[in-house]
Amino acid sequence: MERDIDRILLSREQIHERVRAMARDIAKVYEGSDAGLTIVPVLSGSIIFLADLIRELPLKMKIALLQLSSYRGATTEGAEIRTVLDLVGDVAGRHVLIVDDILDSGRTIRHVQKRIWAKGPASVRTAVLLRKPDRAPPDIRVEHIGFDIEDAFVVGYGLDYDDHYRNYPHIGVLKPEVLLVGQD
Repeated sequence: MERDIDRILLSREQIHERVRAMARDIAKVYEGSDAGLTIVPVLSGSIIFLADLIRELPLKMKIALLQLSSYRGATTEGAEIRTVLDLVGDVAGRHVLIVDDILDSGRTIRHVQKRIWAKGPASVRTAVLLRKPDRAPPDIRVEHIGFDIEDAFVVGYGLDYDDHYRNYPHIGVLKPEVLLVGQD
């Protein structure tokens, strides 16, 4: 894997520190709430972020799973958003925190927010590990942002290229030739 990475954008240490800070901020929002908290991760990219984030949250919570698919290979311009696993868990009357890996075009976040609001939650907030400010639509509300990053194709810490590199411990930029050739 290492040979396919052009450069490390964010080290595992930087990520860990920021996730801990995000958890503190999120905990302040929900502490003392009677409505209950349900976290809805957008699978599969958010899974590592989710695991680290919830370990740092000193809150009683439920998790409702949702898996969507739209990207293939090197593209960040997804095809139609397809539901792989529909929302598993009740969110009606509860506070909901959507957790996703990256905000770039905004299509996925917009889709999930709309879907969750239709289920009658007490509130909906969103946390993303990464945001590409040059691409993220200004009308998409995301309350918790880990890092603003450049518009580069990144992998690692759950983010993938053609289902590879999710286990890379840092967030790195793939070498251009890897994007051109693809993976076996």
